[in-house]
Amino acid sequence: MRGRLGLLILRWLSMALILMALVLTVFELVQYSRIRSSFPPGMRIAGVPVGGLNQESAAERLVQAYGVPVELRYGDAVIQVKPQVVGFELKLDEMLAAADLQRITQPFWSAFWDYLWNQLPTPKSVPLSATISEERLRTYLKNEIAVRYDQPPEASIPLPGTTSFQSGNPGTVLDMDRAVVLIEDALRSPNARVVNLTYSQVKPPRPSLVNLEVLLKQIVDVSGFDGVVEMYMLDLKTREEMNFAYRNGEDLAPGIAFTAASTMKIPIMTSTFRRVSEPTPQTVLDQMALMIEQSENGPADRLMQNVLDLNLGPLQVTEDMQAIGLANTFIAGYFYPGAPLLQRFTTPANSRTDVNTEPDVYNQTTPADLGMLMDDLYQCANNGGGTLTAAYAGQVSQAECQQMLDFLSLNDIAVLIKAGIPEGTRIAHKHGWIIENDGYLHTMGNAAIVYSPAGDYVLVIFMYQPVQLVFDPANVLFANLSRAVYNYYNLE
Repeated sequence: MRGRLGLLILRWLSMALILMALVLTVFELVQYSRIRSSFPPGMRIAGVPVGGLNQESAAERLVQAYGVPVELRYGDAVIQVKPQVVGFELKLDEMLAAADLQRITQPFWSAFWDYLWNQLPTPKSVPLSATISEERLRTYLKNEIAVRYDQPPEASIPLPGTTSFQSGNPGTVLDMDRAVVLIEDALRSPNARVVNLTYSQVKPPRPSLVNLEVLLKQIVDVSGFDGVVEMYMLDLKTREEMNFAYRNGEDLAPGIAFTAASTMKIPIMTSTFRRVSEPTPQTVLDQMALMIEQSENGPADRLMQNVLDLNLGPLQVTEDMQAIGLANTFIAGYFYPGAPLLQRFTTPANSRTDVNTEPDVYNQTTPADLGMLMDDLYQCANNGGGTLTAAYAGQVSQAECQQMLDFLSLNDIAVLIKAGIPEGTRIAHKHGWIIENDGYLHTMGNAAIVYSPAGDYVLVIFMYQPVQLVFDPANVLFANLSRAVYNYYNLE
């Protein structure tokens, strides 16, 4: 009897355990079904955790995460930019479908068995799928960021009463290409939404040529010089030029006729090289060195007589200058005392009635004419082109032009323009002045190519004083004007 009772109890206990197991299984099955209807634990879409969420909730979380504005930092400025403004759009359907595919493709019962043993598989993360309009992003950066936050450089300005310039301030320019990369990376990240924009510094530009001209005139005013000053300057890289004439606080039209004096030896040298064959005869080179380096007149006459024409050499020099467009430059006779005047020349410059520097009837020029000739020599020497090679086709070579500039570089007189540039700076130049019949100096000129570290330029300066041009103060004025131009090119 007792055995049968024990067996009955055992049966009921077994049935209770089976029922409990069944209930527990059904409970776990319901729990698993709920889990399976949502994204599995640990699931990430585009880096955003969506485990336990249904598609609608996951979509909301993704939109919220990727809808946070990207913070742009440009210098001290902080700018918030909404993703949609720059054309960012999530491909929600595509990402949710990829995530859901992992859920529905897993076998139910085997996955349930794993669930019962707490062995849920690790879901694969779904990468971000989105579009970004680079065109809209660049337009935004250009119109909203660069326009507002780029800092234009401030140009250096002249310091009145000096030959120097106050340094300008550099500017900043947004690195557009780098910004596009950084912002696109931030838009694709749910967490790293701060971008430090990069930019490049822009050096302050040189002052305008107008400001340089103002400074040069101030230097003349401060010096107290009351005669005529005309300057010509040409930037040999940018081709910008400046040409002005000034007298005792009054602006004059440039293009004034001046006595050329020894600056005429530049045209004589050009005409000589046009007519000699390469290699240049040593006798010509010797005479050339004396004419340019020592500024002797005898060698100039001998070159015109022996290489050009015994009687009409000066007129051939004049014809050569006219052939390259120098309408105001001529030499009408030899240098030796008592040389006959071969021809009287009327030019646009010496026909003016508003200003008269009493130019020598034997040789005249203007600063612009000499400046253009120096430019022609430079262009010929550096690239084998320019007016000289066009006008004298096959008669002047690039090597000869370089040789002419080498001669001018050996003119080692440390006054006038050269006195205003740092020692060691290459300068190819020729000076000229003459004591007139009254025993006084009235005109001084200097034509130069200055090879400065920040750029090569042509500079020609002429001065005239009707009573007397005193050399020392005039030389100081030449040097100060030259130094101001050099400083304009080589700002600290």
